[in-house]
Amino acid sequence: MKAILIDDEVLALSYLELQLLKMEDFSLDIIGKFTNPYDALDIVKHAKVDIAFIDIELPEINGIELAERLLEYDPGLMVVFVTAYQEYAVDAFELNAIDYIVKPVRFDRLSKTMNRIWSKSTARLDNPDPHQPLRMTMFKQVMIEEPQSPGQFTLMQWRTFRAQELFLYLLQHRGQLVRKSFIVDLLWSNTDVNKAYSQLYTTIYHIRKTLTAYGKRFQIKSANEGYLLELDHIILDVSLWEDSMQTIDISEDNLELHLEKLNSYTGEYLQEYDYWWAEAERHRLKQLWLNTALNVGSWYEAQQRFGDALTTYLQIHRLYSIEEKSSFALMKLYDKLNEPQKTIETYQELTTRLKEEYDILPGKDIQQWFKEWQETQLPS
Repeated sequence: MKAILIDDEVLALSYLELQLLKMEDFSLDIIGKFTNPYDALDIVKHAKVDIAFIDIELPEINGIELAERLLEYDPGLMVVFVTAYQEYAVDAFELNAIDYIVKPVRFDRLSKTMNRIWSKSTARLDNPDPHQPLRMTMFKQVMIEEPQSPGQFTLMQWRTFRAQELFLYLLQHRGQLVRKSFIVDLLWSNTDVNKAYSQLYTTIYHIRKTLTAYGKRFQIKSANEGYLLELDHIILDVSLWEDSMQTIDISEDNLELHLEKLNSYTGEYLQEYDYWWAEAERHRLKQLWLNTALNVGSWYEAQQRFGDALTTYLQIHRLYSIEEKSSFALMKLYDKLNEPQKTIETYQELTTRLKEEYDILPGKDIQQWFKEWQETQLPS
């Protein structure tokens, strides 16, 4: 294995090199020692490196940020952080034992780290076809197809909740540059700015480590003080679904296609995740589904297929009983079907829910229609 060592102290570099060279059980080739971290960037960019030992406290660039840049060049690079402050490493960076060692570097501790790295590097897995697309869900819950088990979906395992949230935020804004300053304000607004940026670099580091299992299908690129997530051979259910919604008006010939689109909406966008920044996208996709469902119901009514229209409106009502458009359509359909009691119940349920949720009444058009409808029900 080829290794590089990065520390701004020459004596610390020499001592670490000496400890590593004592380990005769490992075939380790130290191809570079750097006090200038930018020289390390250059060698990883142009040569194959297996392990990088990085001092966290570098004067020119934070060690975590350096690791994040190195991993951009080589996502498979294994990183070991070196620090003089154990609590700083554990608490601030939440790294596991394979990822950090504490100064002064003890031979037995370094040997334990090397054993774990060696086991990881020599593990042999069946590599999946990197060109085989993987499907991923964003409706209801985020799950991804197993690279080695097509058709089997699993949850992505994240080191921290912040890593999960940042990945999903980048995924929502895939193909767009997201500035680091915005991410810090989004996720660490109440944290000291220097510590916040360290946590950002740590989080990006953990995300990159998680994504290595999927080859180059996910690529996080750094540019202009921000990050850009690009997808390759990833099929998102939300993208497929939205693309399928852009079709022609409903007809007998394409009715089944529209019904399939309605039924493939298996839950709201990121439904299981309470992120305020997902609300706008969740609402947009919900409205797209609602409008399509209402159009299907309206088409059924125009075809005098009132039973199918009722089924469609009730499907909407079960999911979104507080939606005024669907409740209004349901009230008018019950009137056509000569079911006055259900018309009243639907109006009363809508009124109650709006009052409880938003302390408002139904729209004036609904109130006026219901008032006039009630008058028609009075005996002459």
